[in-house]
Amino acid sequence: MQNYSEKAQEVLTQVNKAVIGKENEIQEIMTAFLANGHILLEDIPGVGKTTLAVAFSRAMGLDCKRVQFTPDVMPSDITGFSIYRRDKEKFVYQEGSVFCNLLLADEINRTSPKTQSALLEVMEERKVSVEGVTRDVPSPFLVIATQNPLGSAGTQRLPEAQVDRFMITMTLGYPNFESELFIAKSIGKERRTEIVQPVLNAETLLEMQKSIFDVFVKDEVYEYIVNLVTATRNHPYIKQGASPRATIALVQMSKASAWLKGRNFVTPNDVRNQFPYVIAHRIVLASNAVMENTKKADIINDIMQKTPKPIGERKV
Repeated sequence: MQNYSEKAQEVLTQVNKAVIGKENEIQEIMTAFLANGHILLEDIPGVGKTTLAVAFSRAMGLDCKRVQFTPDVMPSDITGFSIYRRDKEKFVYQEGSVFCNLLLADEINRTSPKTQSALLEVMEERKVSVEGVTRDVPSPFLVIATQNPLGSAGTQRLPEAQVDRFMITMTLGYPNFESELFIAKSIGKERRTEIVQPVLNAETLLEMQKSIFDVFVKDEVYEYIVNLVTATRNHPYIKQGASPRATIALVQMSKASAWLKGRNFVTPNDVRNQFPYVIAHRIVLASNAVMENTKKADIINDIMQKTPKPIGERKV
């Protein structure tokens, strides 16, 4: 585990060379990758999402593809299609963009629901079914999807079934003054991603993902996780709470967070740190919350404050 943990820290170091001033966000994304989860970023264009995906793919030795979602992108562009080859006198399957290790699905909420749904099976099952034939995508398979803020030109809300397939959601946001000044001064002939050196490969990442399952969780911490998720179903400002899939995701993210910090056990603080990322996109606000302009972040903080932590947290 120690060697793998050092490798993970090296990945963070390499990615931080390309994406400036986003150390916490980069660590959270790495945590999701270790938990074998997909990531949804809600951001305006130009804050470095593509750079982030390319930097991670280079540092981890992964095959990366990018799809710019527009209204005319078809499901077959995602999953693949068959085309007749005269030289072979038969139909030959052409792989779609999901046949890679890391897929950057850019501005996913600008395309049609039919195309959005083409990602559902592959995100959940890591398989695609085309013309009655099911094919495995490469392993590992991870998705970083971005969506423009709701209300931007040409956007439409993602269906709950689509959103729930993402393990976490987060925002990169604007860089601070010092980071943006550094970016401005470091403009050169080569792209920032070109300075990123590979420190892993796909096989090593798979082994790291498997080692996450060995992280120990006390029964009291499991109960704390379930209590937090259950609280989202009973809060007066929430119309639709998180499903059991959120419980599974919170366990996986908490284990990955502990593992990345060099521990083989989960603490309640690991759970608390991951809870907002896992839950925010899985709850639907009630009408009274919307009328009172109550934010999801405030509701999530209220749930964490009112849900008792396990007794003897420091001894966990």
